[in-house]
Amino acid sequence: MNNPTPAITFQQIEKNFGTLKVLKGISGEIKRGEVISIIGSSGCGKSTLLRCFNRLETIDSGNLVVNGIELSQRRFNDHQLRHLRTQVGMVFQQFNLFPHLTVLENLILAPCKVLSKSRKESAQQAGFYLEKVGLFDKASAYPEQLSGGQKQRVAIARSLCMNPQIMLFDEPTSALDPELVGEVLQVMQQLAADGMTMVVVTHEMQFAKEVAHRVIFLDAGKIAEQGVAREVLRNPQSDRLRTFLSRLKQF
Repeated sequence: MNNPTPAITFQQIEKNFGTLKVLKGISGEIKRGEVISIIGSSGCGKSTLLRCFNRLETIDSGNLVVNGIELSQRRFNDHQLRHLRTQVGMVFQQFNLFPHLTVLENLILAPCKVLSKSRKESAQQAGFYLEKVGLFDKASAYPEQLSGGQKQRVAIARSLCMNPQIMLFDEPTSALDPELVGEVLQVMQQLAADGMTMVVVTHEMQFAKEVAHRVIFLDAGKIAEQGVAREVLRNPQSDRLRTFLSRLKQF
């Protein structure tokens, strides 16, 4: 039976870094199976919002519930944090692969140590996800032997090996050469087609328009505009979003 509760609910959340107010009372919800693209200029708070969803950043006020886990509470022990991180996978701009481990060893490390799975079971699952991202033949390779696009696909497979309910992507293609972007976006598009709940901070407007269900446009720490991705991006209602989109050559 499908879980009717939202994957993520956030109400009036605020986040400050010293005197700098980064998130200013943001509210919304993300349904299970939805793909949400968060867009906006650098410094608008989009990566900070994303990092709050797996408690890499803690909020200063408001309510935040991710996959049924209340993140607004001040006391959050290591056991709770580990549980959250098994539910919510994250892919960063940089790949963060261990250079001294093979691709396979990078993928099985967390399932063995955090989920207490056997090496055999973890390796079988790793093989499944490497196949899914088109890199089954790279299992014995080391990160230095891979292209940037391949490293990012390995990073996605590594997150999937924890069997997350939600996947967060923080500008996953920004560190890649332009010709390598497509192969990563293709993997993400397949995840979306498979029904994975995804929140993607991105400057890839074509991906947002074609794959995301909804777009959230942040400006100066607030939600300036949001709605159905194709509608918002084709016919923005705010001057601020129109200006933002006009500056993106690819769009």
